[in-house]
Parts: sequence; C-alpha cells; structure tokens
Amino acid sequence: GEALAARGWTLAWVGDPRRLEGRGVPERGMPFHPVEAAQYPRGGGLAARARFGLDLLGSVLRARRVLRRLRPAVVLGVGGYISAPPVLAAWTLGVPRVVHEANVTPGLANRLCARVADLVLLTYAATADRLPGRAPREVVGLPVAPGVARGDAAAARSRYGLSGERPVLLVVGGSLGAATLNALGTALARLPDRAFDLVLVTGPAYHERVRAELEPLPPGVALVPYEERMPDAYALADLVVCRAGSSTLAEIAAVGLPAVLVPSPNVTDNHQEANARALEEAGAAVVLTEDGLDVEAAARRVAALLADREGLRAMAEASARQARPDTAERVADLVEALVAGR
Repeated sequence: GEALAARGWTLAWVGDPRRLEGRGVPERGMPFHPVEAAQYPRGGGLAARARFGLDLLGSVLRARRVLRRLRPAVVLGVGGYISAPPVLAAWTLGVPRVVHEANVTPGLANRLCARVADLVLLTYAATADRLPGRAPREVVGLPVAPGVARGDAAAARSRYGLSGERPVLLVVGGSLGAATLNALGTALARLPDRAFDLVLVTGPAYHERVRAELEPLPPGVALVPYEERMPDAYALADLVVCRAGSSTLAEIAAVGLPAVLVPSPNVTDNHQEANARALEEAGAAVVLTEDGLDVEAAARRVAALLADREGLRAMAEASARQARPDTAERVADLVEALVAGR
C-alpha cells in the first residue's frame, strides 16, 4: 500500500472492524471501510457450513456496496478470510482482482479467490500448482518493512545487558509467546557448558512464569516479555529460534539470519511447517517439529549449531539469498501493469 501511495495511488482498506486491522489501519492514516466477515467453520457439520455460506453472501453484498461507492481501479486481496468478500464483490462488478498468497500452503480464502483473480502473486514458487484458476502466477516474495534491515545491535546489547564477547541466540515465540519455545529457551539457559548469550522473548502471558523458573537468572541470559524493536534483536543475533509464519521468515531472510524453526502446529493445514521446509531446503534453516519434541536434546542440537561458525555462515548466506527486498515495488509494478492493460 505504501509503495502504491508513493506513486500517487489513493488507498482504501476494506477489513473486519473486530480484528487488529480495525485499529491498526486507521492509526496509520489509511481510510478504513468496515465489512464483517465469517471464518469457515472447521467443525459443526452441514448446518455450520450453511450458516457460513449465508454469512459469506452477506459480506459480499456489503463489500459490493463499499466498492460501488469507492469505484476502485483494482482490488488487491492479501489472504485471510476478510479478503474473500471484497475480491468476490470485485469479480461481480468487473473490477480487476489481484490476490497475494503469503504461505507455501494456500489458505481457503485464496483458494476461493484465485478462481476469479486476474493475477496471482506468490511468496513461494511451490505454491503455483496448489491454487486453482487460470490467472497468471508471479513469484514476488512477501513485503517487509525497510526498517527490518536497519537494526541497532549495540542498542540491543546495552538494553539486554550483554557483554558482546559471545555469540547471541535469540529465542522468540511471536508477539504472544509460545510455551514450547519458552521451554526450549529455558533448557538452553540452563545448559551447563553454554558458550553463548541468550535473549528469550517470552511473550507477556508467560513472562513471570519463565522468570520464576529460571531464578536466579543465569549470567548471559536476558528475559524480555515483548520486544517492540525486533530489528535491533535481529541485528544482535547470530541465530534465531522461532516459529515459521510467513512474515517472520521474510524478516529473517531480509537480515540474512540463520534459523532453527519450530512450526506452530495450531495453524490451518499445518502451513507453517510447509513454510519452514522451504527455508530448510534452501539451506537457511533447521526444522524441529513440536510433536514429540525432546526439549533437552533440541537444546543440545541448537547449542552445537551455534558453535559451528562455518555452518552458521553458510546458513546466513543461504538465508540472505531468499530475501526479496523489492517485493513491494514489484507488486506495485504488476498492479499498475494490470490496470493499464484493462
């Protein structure tokens, strides 16, 4: 959106006011047009699916009213259930449609929207055959904020109280935290022969529990409930242990950071593992699955990986090769070309 706005486009965001976007988009000064949308039921049988169908139809009709008023040149859907109503509404009105899929395994909304899209944009080439429809496919990557690659390692080191004399391992379970990653971080902090410093971003809900478990805090360990300045943390780290959401993977590629990925099992179609395997196949990551994970063995494996400086360097180079810093501009180019060709 920012890339298009810089080229003179006027933007309008159609989203669900009950979700994060309902607050975050207006805060950034972008016009927000509320359209509530239902998520596809994963259970409940025929009755639940029938209710979903009626709810989806209602959302499409509400989105049609918004689009008739806005008269957009193009509609860009970026996945998630809220993207389906405006893309489908655009199809019924003859407005050009573009969809972007962030994950290797596409979500239900994009599997539906790809059937009526004029252009499909992909983060991973492997997704091309997993979406229906005849629209052209373009692999563009996932947009990353430019500031991600401008972190301040010295500022992070000072904030965490680390000496800078040893390698740094960053363990982060996302903004909310993750119990499994906190357990792994705790095991890493307790390694008797630990030759690295550890930054463990616990998530607010887990922080006091993890702190109590580790008290007294071992030397060279920093506990953080929530990190607002992730670019600084990335800049400081030699290795990251994290989940495998598409945004996270795009960020660590943008900074050329090697990773140990523990995909969340609590996501649709296990799409995080598919994302993680793509980075593993590129030589940029090691994947540990949560099911049956031996935390103590995993901690020793992570420590051994961090001690292998040549191996880490090769992984960092592979990670950097996955980066696509021009994604936003590339998407803007393709959107403009589509509109110009209509």
